Amino acid sequence: MRIFLFPLLLLTCLVSVAQQPGPYHYSVRKYMEAKRFAVSSAHPLASEAGARIMREGGNAVDAAIAVQLALAVVYPAAGNLGGGGFLVARLADGRNISIDYREKAPARAYRDMYLDSAGNPVVRRSLDGHLAAGVPGTVAGLVASQKYGRLPLSRLAAPAIELAEKGFVITEREADGLNRLREAFIQLNTRPVAFVKDAPWKAGDTLVQRDLAGTLRRIARKGMKGFYAGETAKLVAAEMKRGGGIITEKDMAAYKAASRKPVEFDFRGHTVISMPLPSSGGIGLQQMLGMMDATHPEQFAFHSPEAVQRMIEAERRAYADRAEFLGDPDFVKVPVAQLTGNAYLRQRMADFTPGKPTPSKDIKAGGPFESMETTHLSVVDAEGNAVAVTTTLNGGYGSKVVVGGAGFLLNNEMDDFSVKPGAPNMYGLLGTEANAIAPGKRMLSSMTPTIVLKNGKPYLVTGTPGGSTIITSMFQTIVNDIVYGLDAKTNVNAPKFHHQWWPEDVMVEREFPEATRAALEKMGYKLKTGGPWSRTELIRIENGKIEAVGDWRGDDSVAGE
Repeated sequence: MRIFLFPLLLLTCLVSVAQQPGPYHYSVRKYMEAKRFAVSSAHPLASEAGARIMREGGNAVDAAIAVQLALAVVYPAAGNLGGGGFLVARLADGRNISIDYREKAPARAYRDMYLDSAGNPVVRRSLDGHLAAGVPGTVAGLVASQKYGRLPLSRLAAPAIELAEKGFVITEREADGLNRLREAFIQLNTRPVAFVKDAPWKAGDTLVQRDLAGTLRRIARKGMKGFYAGETAKLVAAEMKRGGGIITEKDMAAYKAASRKPVEFDFRGHTVISMPLPSSGGIGLQQMLGMMDATHPEQFAFHSPEAVQRMIEAERRAYADRAEFLGDPDFVKVPVAQLTGNAYLRQRMADFTPGKPTPSKDIKAGGPFESMETTHLSVVDAEGNAVAVTTTLNGGYGSKVVVGGAGFLLNNEMDDFSVKPGAPNMYGLLGTEANAIAPGKRMLSSMTPTIVLKNGKPYLVTGTPGGSTIITSMFQTIVNDIVYGLDAKTNVNAPKFHHQWWPEDVMVEREFPEATRAALEKMGYKLKTGGPWSRTELIRIENGKIEAVGDWRGDDSVAGE
């Protein structure tokens, strides 16, 4: 039985952008049913870029590349060339693949680079400015995924180049973001940037990024060499020199994306395919679903206090393990098989008490054994290919540093390392030596692009931004569908809750049911209202019908036919 809890806000599927003159006008489409292909992403122009590529003969991988390039233009808060990400795909021939293009620490990075003389973290040093940036991986990831597509990079980059060169009309949300960070853009940059103008930005203004268009053209012509060598790499190195950063041309030339074996596991007759380390998402998702399943939440109603408590306690234990064990598998040995084994997951819930919180101080990592600003896109095509991609700059607009002459923002992903083991990062996540800084190392991530198969075919293609809340949002998305039977629109837009072991608080979105809040507080849980933090992009395929949903929490939009 499908449960319908569709917010009134979404009864209107098309929300028009302000009608001031400009080269691009578009509408935000929150839901559609498609027959052949569909895209869901953080911006309508990016979703349409992906749909355009599939109309021109490209497949879902081609479309995913085009969407990412377009997001680098139209969604500068998180879309990027100067960040990194993960791709998970189920190909029409039955192969499951994942590509890791997470950023890396530069060669001159060292373990204590963000500590003061007393050994204490200098918080903003790993968040703002040139020193916060890791070596970008996005372009390498796009090139690595190209072999699964069929169109040349010049075709895939064309929509993004056009948007950067001619400009696009910004929304009120985008204007607010640019205005809020105006002083940071001025203070942290060594050259004028397109994001700053004399008058405040307003909805309907046109954002033109000609330097970025030039960088995109170099990528379109030369691929990896158009970004990691030649003019672009020299511009990055020059920007680092002016601003006190440490990324060099040699760092750029050395970067490579990595093919990884996806995390794959069964959940109630479905196959879940997700991202492996250095993403903590796939492992965390498998742990949460396994631990929750041991408590049989289906005996209780959706968002009932009893069901939510069981999910909170699974989240708490999974995040305790994340803090202790997880890191870049090229640098540390992680006991993945033990952490995800059924016997271990049942044992982790042995001290669960219905109606009573388990204090986080009593929850240690298991054993014994050895941004909120991110963006996601989901794509399916007519041939049966399904692609889920999550990319990020980490914080909103990353380090706030734009590479002079190249026009793209750099990430602040160095904060995702354990700057000091036991000290929290910008999301409050704790870490240990497994995620300590080292040259060439990839920082741990929460990004969780995920595909769920039903009867061996793509059923859900999904992911979300949200920093540390990404894994719990994906956990709830899968449970909402498979356990509680929510329809696709209700699933995406249902209020979320989040617990990450430390701090002790349970975060809930403002729309979370009051009765459930009161019951949890009576049990002894400390609730903190926040958000919204999730912007889930979901495509659901069943009985020949493709449903694509864009989250109400942003300018997210779908396209297809």
